[in-house]
Amino acid sequence: MDPLAGMDDSSTDDDTASQTTEDDPQIPENQAVPAPAPAPSAPPPQPVVAGGARERPHYALRHTLRGHTQSISAVKFSPDGKLLASCGAEKVVKIWSPETGEFLRNLTGHTQGLSDISWSSDSVYLASASDDTTIRIWDVESGLTHKLLKGHTKWVFCLNYNTASNLLVSGGCDGDVRIWNTAKGKCMKTLHAHMDYVTAVHFNRDATLIVSCALDGLIRIWNTSDGQCLKTLAEGHDAICQHVQFSPNSKYILSTAHDSTIRLWDYQTTRCLKVYKGHVNSKYCISACFSVTGGKWIVAGSEDNKTYIWDLQTREIVQVLEGHTDIVVAVATHPTQNMIATGSIDSDLAIRIWVDPGSRPGG
Repeated sequence: MDPLAGMDDSSTDDDTASQTTEDDPQIPENQAVPAPAPAPSAPPPQPVVAGGARERPHYALRHTLRGHTQSISAVKFSPDGKLLASCGAEKVVKIWSPETGEFLRNLTGHTQGLSDISWSSDSVYLASASDDTTIRIWDVESGLTHKLLKGHTKWVFCLNYNTASNLLVSGGCDGDVRIWNTAKGKCMKTLHAHMDYVTAVHFNRDATLIVSCALDGLIRIWNTSDGQCLKTLAEGHDAICQHVQFSPNSKYILSTAHDSTIRLWDYQTTRCLKVYKGHVNSKYCISACFSVTGGKWIVAGSEDNKTYIWDLQTREIVQVLEGHTDIVVAVATHPTQNMIATGSIDSDLAIRIWVDPGSRPGG
């Protein structure tokens, strides 16, 4: 079965599909492509000529959010863009306004630290993964626990909703990947997926596939419905993968590894298409993400306390964000605005919100 069946945005399997990513990753169909802001009367805007000079981002610090008392592990914008959630080692999820930088509320209930969070598509619920072996689904507005998911035997390290938000996938330090029915709060399937900590899990856009990676160095693609492993990608003995996700159009996989390299894969051919370097990542689980609101960028934290932005196509570093005073492990991109959130550990403990004022959609 073609794992891309049912995806109709340019998922043609022609000979060039794995050779170029010029128009990818594309914004998912259910998100309108923002219209360019009206240009001033003079001079007229100059189109970017393919192969010519490319636009660069110009992100600048907008807000510094303080309140975490222990290392931050994840930051995530809500799908409607109105809220930012963050978590770390001190048992609580914090909710912020990314627009004003204001702290809104804590979500409390976990008994140990948190490693990951994920929003439901309607921005009503937030799931959190904890060292207390549970997952909580929160009603963010009320701050109350909506569901408590039990089943992992060790720390829960990562999780993600599918687009419909009827499913949740999680990975634990027992090597298992679990698929949950979010309405019932019950585990539907347990995949004995890896021989080591599962550090990232992610659904593709129609939730037919799950990608996972672990400290055993393997990236695996799973069939959601029957739990079968369809493909295994190996980074190499010196390249322990610790974060992985599908591109927005689900045609590619982005992975980060401990050889200070980010890779873009065509998972159907298991070929590595592009490699992004220049940052430092040899020890920590550092996330990377796609930015598609302005240009098409790859964004990642780094162990030199900076955040790096690469041009997805040319692989060149187009901007470096400086300001954190410790390792940047968490990054997130806003769904509609040119906005990036970054989070740091230990001696810094701040979240920084960066904005590119240049071509802000709707602004």
